[in-house]
Amino acid sequence: MEFAQPDREIFKQLVTMKMPFGKYKDVPLCDLPISYLEWFQRKGFPQGKLGMLLATLYEIKLNGLTGLLTPLKEK
Repeated sequence: MEFAQPDREIFKQLVTMKMPFGKYKDVPLCDLPISYLEWFQRKGFPQGKLGMLLATLYEIKLNGLTGLLTPLKEK
């Protein structure tokens, strides 16, 4: 059985892209609190790339995998 490799570009965007609106405007996506991501999960993630990134980050945080982003944050 072969597992898909994570897309490094998505991980890079999670640590470099900032939230474009709302309560956490200008906060790097990777630093958004899980409670905010849970709210989006209940209400619906935005359309497009931002929604995909937020949904991915939600899954990462939900599963305790934020350590995957740490090396990228340190660069």
